[in-house]
Amino acid sequence: MGLTSNKTLVLAVLSAVLLFAGTVWLWPRLARRSWRAVGGRIGLLLGTQLALFAAVGLAANQAFGFYASWADLFGQEKDQGVVVDHTPGGGPLEVVGSRRVPGAGGALPRAGGRVQEVGIVGRTTRIATPAYVYLPPEYFQPRYRTHRFPTAVVLTGYPGTASALVEKLHYPRTALELARDGRAKPMILVMMRPTVTPPRDTECVDIPGGPQTESFFAKDLPDALRSHYRVAEKAGGLGIIGNSTGGYCALKIALHHPDVYAAGAGLSAYYKAPIDATTGDLFQGDKALRNRADLWWYLAHMPAPDTSLLVSSSRRGETNYRDTLRFIERVKDTGRTGISSIVLESGGHNFNTWRREIPAALEWMSERLTEPLK
Repeated sequence: MGLTSNKTLVLAVLSAVLLFAGTVWLWPRLARRSWRAVGGRIGLLLGTQLALFAAVGLAANQAFGFYASWADLFGQEKDQGVVVDHTPGGGPLEVVGSRRVPGAGGALPRAGGRVQEVGIVGRTTRIATPAYVYLPPEYFQPRYRTHRFPTAVVLTGYPGTASALVEKLHYPRTALELARDGRAKPMILVMMRPTVTPPRDTECVDIPGGPQTESFFAKDLPDALRSHYRVAEKAGGLGIIGNSTGGYCALKIALHHPDVYAAGAGLSAYYKAPIDATTGDLFQGDKALRNRADLWWYLAHMPAPDTSLLVSSSRRGETNYRDTLRFIERVKDTGRTGISSIVLESGGHNFNTWRREIPAALEWMSERLTEPLK
């Protein structure tokens, strides 16, 4: 039986109920002080707790889609995502610390690249947030000392931590390996949370009377990066990618600001900002602002931007699968905005799934960022 099968869930619930009833029924017989009685009590209590834990875990997994199969749960899903192109015809920035790229080997940055921990302060929004910046080996090599590199902003989900992009999703290591294999250009990666004013989930919205999160990503962040690093100066050299909430933000910001971001990739993204306890009232009754944050409404009512989008999902395990297919068709109908996709056969809303999609997504991003090595 599959992990997400109703039969599996029913079996787990029945097991928990039967073990609980058995514990109550057999407890008087196990009330003696012998080792056998004590062992029986321990076994019944442990079995009941494990069955209850399994039932609750299976129910939560069905509700939220964390894992699609037993192989997904135990990290055994290894098939890599493949991009399908649906397009017709084909401020101040302070460096806090730095370290080697995990798993890259080599002590010198010109051999393995470097990850710097930085603090970014928006010049106009005054938003301050931490980030990690991956600089490829070429950044430190003398022959490229005047070269500006294509750059991708990388966003986590909510609540997320920027360090997970380095340590769990392996973005720097993947970018390094792709460049070494000639599958992607050497790129700078700027890895951070979309939640720049925690604990509030701002959904990358300019909130009336609150944090101007979209403006931070659209204006302050690119300005800060260009003032401190040799990032691409043209719009064609900057992209944005994220998973879950970060994926929604990446798609929205690429759609709203094609003059800044040439491409946006949403892994396991959704397409409309939620309103819940973590977000509060994002729009303060402003209907125009709410519509603008709704990607369905935006594509139907606003001029199609000249940018490229990538979306991902799984046929089994992701709750956004049908919405993703609809989104692809909606973008194709614009006739101007490019759209590509990664669709796995199986994969839940988790790190293992995104690790399988990230290599293809970065390769896709590299193809759409025009700043070449000279």
